[in-house]
Amino acid sequence: MQPLAICNCRSADADHTPQGCRPLKQRGGGYPPPFDEGLGEYKAWPLSDAGGLTQFGAFTEELAPGAYSSLRHWHENEDEFVYVLAGEVTLIDDSGPQVLRPGDAATFKAGEPNGHRLHNATAAPVTYLVVGTRAATDRCHYPDLDLLYTRDAQARRFTRRDGTLLKETRRS
Repeated sequence: MQPLAICNCRSADADHTPQGCRPLKQRGGGYPPPFDEGLGEYKAWPLSDAGGLTQFGAFTEELAPGAYSSLRHWHENEDEFVYVLAGEVTLIDDSGPQVLRPGDAATFKAGEPNGHRLHNATAAPVTYLVVGTRAATDRCHYPDLDLLYTRDAQARRFTRRDGTLLKETRRS
């Protein structure tokens, strides 16, 4: 039996970025203004999307020098796993900053309120693998901000903690 899709990760560049998947470039993390400012640029290669996987997502991501992966957050329904492939990145979570290097991993269990994000404080790009649950519904908390993200079958929404809508993307 043949796989549905192949993302040719064996032909990766020296910085471990896969050549068989088209990267998604993003700035601002998809957050509504003003929360989209100051994160810097990153690229993501949606490895699991190539085969239409629905139970989990797997991405190779690259953070530019000075960039952040996201706002500090935690998920109610989704586990997250990060594995550093190349470069050096600083994990910022509730226990403080910790430097991660190639071969280091960090895990974040669903429902545990440990706000986390990655920061590339170096002068070179950093590349890492991210694997996470793709729960049908999720609520993501941003402990440092008046911001909440919810996802359900109808839409993805960013709101203030009191429910005031900031941004909504309806699902088709």
